[in-house]
Amino acid sequence: MEQPQIKNRYVNINLLGLALIAIAMVIGAYVIAGAYKYKFKKQETIRVTGSAGKDFVSDLIAWNGSYSRKAFDLKEAYSLIKTDEQNVKSYLVSKGVKPGEMIFSSVKIDKQFDTKYNEEGRMTGSEFTGYNLTQNVKVESKDIAKVEGLAREITGLIETGIELNSPEPLYFYTKLADLKLDLLDKAAEDARKRADIIAQKTGGKIVSVSKANMGIFQITGQNSNEDYSYGGAFNTSSKNKTASITVNLECTVK
Repeated sequence: MEQPQIKNRYVNINLLGLALIAIAMVIGAYVIAGAYKYKFKKQETIRVTGSAGKDFVSDLIAWNGSYSRKAFDLKEAYSLIKTDEQNVKSYLVSKGVKPGEMIFSSVKIDKQFDTKYNEEGRMTGSEFTGYNLTQNVKVESKDIAKVEGLAREITGLIETGIELNSPEPLYFYTKLADLKLDLLDKAAEDARKRADIIAQKTGGKIVSVSKANMGIFQITGQNSNEDYSYGGAFNTSSKNKTASITVNLECTVK
């Protein structure tokens, strides 16, 4: 007669076990869902770009010139251009340029020919017309005003019979590496401030920076209409310049 009671007891135990299993499954699902939600929330990110810029004045100037001589005889052409070299050197020294600030290149020799054609326009040959010799001179100095004056008054050298070609001077900055680091620091700080503001306004908080990289570094002339380029502009024609840089941050928000 005890068998039905035993059977009922086993049934109750099985039901209790099933209930406990069901509760464990619910709790497990809740924990997994919470963990997934937490993980998903930890993976939320915002991306911002910070920037910084600074005006500066170049502290190095470079002026280049070239002159040439042509003669049928090579020795004659070489003698003429070496005389021009001495005259150019004397002229530069008279303008205050120090010997260590000037560099003369080697002489380039070019044999020149005239092409001959017949009445039908067909080439029949060529005729040697002489040697053309060219030499370059470069002046680099931190005395910008001195070299600017030299570039403006170079016609005085041309009037001596020297065929001198000279483009506009180029301007550089010797402390560019330090300037770049300073701007990089300020741009990164600007990016972090932007990220903090965005996070606060959306009810979140920055917990870490997951990625950071430098953007474009540009040097443009002040008060110019230069276009910013994808690869970064590097102005050498203006004495007064503006440097700018960007920093991209990817921040984790919770």
